[in-house]
Amino acid sequence: MMAADVSPVIFLKKQIKTTYLLTRLYNESCEEQLPSQRGPELCCTLDNIPLISKCGTLPPESCFFSLICSTGAFMVMLVTLLRYAHVIEKHQNCVLNMASLSTGWMCAAGLTMVGNFQVDFAKVLHYVGAGVAFPSSMLFVSFQTALTYRLAKTQEEYWMGHIRAGMALLALIALVLSGVFFCQESFSLQHTSAIFEWIYCMVIMFFYGTFAFEFGGVSADTLIVLSKGGGLPSFSLTGHKPEISGRPSHHQAENLSIL
Repeated sequence: MMAADVSPVIFLKKQIKTTYLLTRLYNESCEEQLPSQRGPELCCTLDNIPLISKCGTLPPESCFFSLICSTGAFMVMLVTLLRYAHVIEKHQNCVLNMASLSTGWMCAAGLTMVGNFQVDFAKVLHYVGAGVAFPSSMLFVSFQTALTYRLAKTQEEYWMGHIRAGMALLALIALVLSGVFFCQESFSLQHTSAIFEWIYCMVIMFFYGTFAFEFGGVSADTLIVLSKGGGLPSFSLTGHKPEISGRPSHHQAENLSIL
């Protein structure tokens, strides 16, 4: 229990320290102090806060930003769909599973809007996408954490639930603090908001990485569940009983998990 609680705290401290150092280097990069600066472009102002959206506003960064967000949205849809089918295959469908699928796809839709409508050129659409992506991703990790505890039967599954609960708590704290500090006009507080925004996104991405634990059991039956629209398969290709082509079924599960 202690290991699961300590590791997210250590991760949070490292992320805060790294982002603080980068922000400090950015602040020290200004050749002149803000009061003595002249010209149309000023350094270290509220328009230059290193928020995620600001880092992908102008080309060529905006091209990579759109590409990463669009690819990430596709991966979110794929992972949530596989997780949805995996739960049905191994256990049974439930409200939490349906809610997780819905919030995951909402997050993907919001992420697509965020990546393709830059904040400096389509601010309303960008903020609409962010307003969908951030809360829905927080709901997704919360539902998945509750679903992990509900379906847990072994000690390893309970440990995974503890880890996800810690990451979900860190994500909630980072999201709330980022939103609170973002609304302030203070230069230092908005920098703090940027720090927590980056921390939140990193925690969410690591959370998605934890699904490798369950996806080790993905098999051809999982794809059958998807092909039947989420219904329980009427027959089993693997069923953990027969072998196909003389090879154990767990090799197929391993190959799908690697994919």
